[in-house]
Amino acid sequence: MKKKVIISWSSGKDSTLTLERLLESSEYEVVALYTTYVGDEVPFQVTPLGVVVMQAQLIGLPLIKIELPEVFPSNEIYQRTIVKALKGSGLSIDAVAFGDMFCNGIAEYRRSYIEPAGWECVFPLMGESSQALAQEIIDRGIDTFLVTVDSEALEASYCGQQYTSELVESLPSHVDPCGEDGEFHTLVTSAPCFKGKLKIALENVEQAERFVHQRYRACIM
Repeated sequence: MKKKVIISWSSGKDSTLTLERLLESSEYEVVALYTTYVGDEVPFQVTPLGVVVMQAQLIGLPLIKIELPEVFPSNEIYQRTIVKALKGSGLSIDAVAFGDMFCNGIAEYRRSYIEPAGWECVFPLMGESSQALAQEIIDRGIDTFLVTVDSEALEASYCGQQYTSELVESLPSHVDPCGEDGEFHTLVTSAPCFKGKLKIALENVEQAERFVHQRYRACIM
């Protein structure tokens, strides 16, 4: 029997590629997504929670919504909140999957609270070339927009642009092709696993002290 896995869902390209791969897996059955939010937005992407709900509807999977008290709660509070919510979801879960790419200690951190809860930690993208993963995202037809840019790493003008081969090639050499060092964050509007797509209308760009956010309106097509 396949292991029942739930995916940590950010609304961006990495979690979407994780989902695509696990949907093709002979070992895992994807049973749900979960997302964390503060106020009414997913941190970093600043994706409105309502847009994440639309994505889950297009994918056809349940979405577990987990509210955090702040963007950077303590590790103890964060871990306890995640585990409690997943255990209280009523779903049968064998594993939890993440879209992390770098072998920088994040896998060990995830395992430190997921495995004691009785679940396997799954990292379908871990350790692979960012350049190859970026190309796979594009080749699979995962339509993505940059919705947050760290202006200390990348020009603000990248905010709101579509994630294409041309954009990846234009990134400065110090910027990871997948933005895995936090240089940018993305919103996926369509993918092979979507039954339909999100239509977004770009609105204003918000320039904070460091981070730039593309605001938009979204609806399901």
